[in-house]
Amino acid sequence: MNSPSHIALSSLTPGFADPVHDTQAVFRTLLDALARPGTIGSVAAALPESAANQPDAGRAAFATLLALADDTTPIWLATPDATLGATLRFHTGATLTDTPSRAAFAYVHDAQALPPLGAFSLGEPETPEQAATLLIRVDALTGGTPITLSGPGIETTATIAPRGLPERFWHERAELAVHFPCGIDCYLMCGDALVGLPRTTRAEVN
Repeated sequence: MNSPSHIALSSLTPGFADPVHDTQAVFRTLLDALARPGTIGSVAAALPESAANQPDAGRAAFATLLALADDTTPIWLATPDATLGATLRFHTGATLTDTPSRAAFAYVHDAQALPPLGAFSLGEPETPEQAATLLIRVDALTGGTPITLSGPGIETTATIAPRGLPERFWHERAELAVHFPCGIDCYLMCGDALVGLPRTTRAEVN
């Protein structure tokens, strides 16, 4: 999918004010979220207030794509958005793909419309790092069904309670465990905040 050429430059959402510093700050937040599953990270300081006007991208998702995407990482948007696509191409050089399985990053604005996880690339045994990373916008990171997490980066267990995820997400995610080291890393996002769910984390619905 090519970015539309008719999108006016003035309509694009501003990116990082200090690209080097802000990219590094967001990258550290993302790494920490995967290293310590269940902890809530924030990108509030990285984006200008005007980025909040981005219609279909929560600030955490937008900051993540600005920090991680480049011209080698196709992006799939579950909700087509010409302005968002053009904005990402302008700031990162990334292209959009119509096919989830080809995406390095996938942004799902409506968690209820999340495709089956098997629709995304799991990577190959020789190159598991080439699996897709999912950015899933949820209604809230608290107040939902409690989920007990365990695995690397968690001393005993941790509990999260995101609201708005379809229950099948947890079942489908558990079924991918047999493919390790292949698999999918996910970030659950709401506003400025995010929680990391690496493929190594076990999740049990309470």
